[in-house]
Amino acid sequence: MNKILKIGHRGAKGYVAENTLASFEKALDLKVDGIELDVHLSSDGKVMVIHDETIDKTTSKKGYVNDFTSSELNKLNIPTLEKVFDLIDKKCFVNIEIKDNKATKFVVELIQKYITEKNWNKNLFQISSFEWTILKDISKVKPKLQLGILTEYSVEEALLFAKKIKAHSINPYFKLLNVGNVKLIHENGFKIFPWTVNSSEDITFVKSLNVDGIISDFPDKI
Repeated sequence: MNKILKIGHRGAKGYVAENTLASFEKALDLKVDGIELDVHLSSDGKVMVIHDETIDKTTSKKGYVNDFTSSELNKLNIPTLEKVFDLIDKKCFVNIEIKDNKATKFVVELIQKYITEKNWNKNLFQISSFEWTILKDISKVKPKLQLGILTEYSVEEALLFAKKIKAHSINPYFKLLNVGNVKLIHENGFKIFPWTVNSSEDITFVKSLNVDGIISDFPDKI
């Protein structure tokens, strides 16, 4: 049985405020193999690490992420993707979920910069999205980047699309998985990184399916 990779959801969301440098630090302390995070674009074109399109839920202020500059967002404990890369410093891989299509070009450029200027291996990066057109566009421009197909509804549809764009993995809602479709995904050469698996019971079930990695708020439980 393969080693199942521990992937910290938005850092170590179960322990520290999500998508903050402190949360990513905690995930590294928990010896994760990978970190999953979400990105939007600031008003000055910087890639910011935050899940929602507004800052309402995670800060004391209100408004859309793209209405604020990167320095204003930094002061609200929302880091740039660059700062997160520097913190992680090749200690694990990073799964970047693109929430806003406008951020795509900037994410790809930043990844290229870290591969060419800072000697990061391209396998330390994965881009995932529920918006499959984003992944399709990246596959045409940068076919060697690892892409993850996020799905909440259909593993079968995700598999068809993964074949089309030569993706790296399928990242499904864990309750969609069963022995049959896991086998099918693996037979087609794709990795499986389900989300967000938190309870001991669910972790035991997903592990029994022999997936490749598990995205969890409590990565130390995997």
